[in-house]
Amino acid sequence: MEASLRFPSSFLPSQPNQTLTLTLTRTHTVPTFPISSPSRRCRLPVIRAAISRTKKEETVDSVKNRLENCHLLAGIRFKGFTVKQFQELRRLLPDSVHLLVAKNTLVGKAIEGTQWELLRPCMKGMNAWLFVHTEEIPEALKPYRSFQREKKLEENDFVGGVFEGKFYGPEEFRFLETMPSRAEIYAKLLGSLQSPSIGIIGTLQAPARELVMVLKAYVQKLEEESNGVASNA
Repeated sequence: MEASLRFPSSFLPSQPNQTLTLTLTRTHTVPTFPISSPSRRCRLPVIRAAISRTKKEETVDSVKNRLENCHLLAGIRFKGFTVKQFQELRRLLPDSVHLLVAKNTLVGKAIEGTQWELLRPCMKGMNAWLFVHTEEIPEALKPYRSFQREKKLEENDFVGGVFEGKFYGPEEFRFLETMPSRAEIYAKLLGSLQSPSIGIIGTLQAPARELVMVLKAYVQKLEEESNGVASNA
C-alpha cells in the first residue's frame, strides 16, 4: 500500500513549501479456514455409532442362537490367549461345541431372564464362552483340557458353567468332566435289569444326579418300546 502526504509550510519552518512524500508498504495475509457443512462434520460419528450398535445387536443375537438346544454354557478365562492359540483351539473342538469371544455385557444381555443368568458372577475380565450342544459333556470338555495342559495355560481355566439349571464353579468342573457317558448309563441300566435286587441297590447308592440320569434313560427306553408296540399293532 502506498500513500503521499503533503504538509503545509507551517509544519516545516526550515524548508517552506516543501512536499514530503511518505511511502507505506504493508503486507497482510488473510488466514484461510476450511469450510465444511455441519452435516458433513456430524456424518462420520453418526455412521460409526450406527455400525457399533449393529455389531452389538448381532453379537447378542448370535449368543441367543447358540443357546438354543445348548446343554452346557461355560466361561473360560481368555486373557493371555494369542490369536494363533485361539484358532488352533477352535480346530480341535468337535462340531457340537462352539467357542465365542464376546464382551460380558453383551453375553449378559443375551442370557437375561434365562437359566444361563446364573453365570453372571463369572462375568469379570476377558472370557471366551463354550457352547456345548451335546449330552456327552465329558467328551465335549476333554479337547480344551488337553489343549490347556499342552500349552501350559494353567491361568486360563474355566470360570464357571451352567448345566441343567445349576451353576458349577471352577472347583466343581471335575464332576462335569467325570460324568458317565450315555453308553455307560445304558450299561448300568441293563445291569440293573438283569440283576434287579443288586442293581437297584447299587443305583440307589449312586449320586442323586447320576440316579436321575439313569431313571431318565430308563423312562426313555420304556417310551421307545411302547411306541414300537403301538406301531406294530
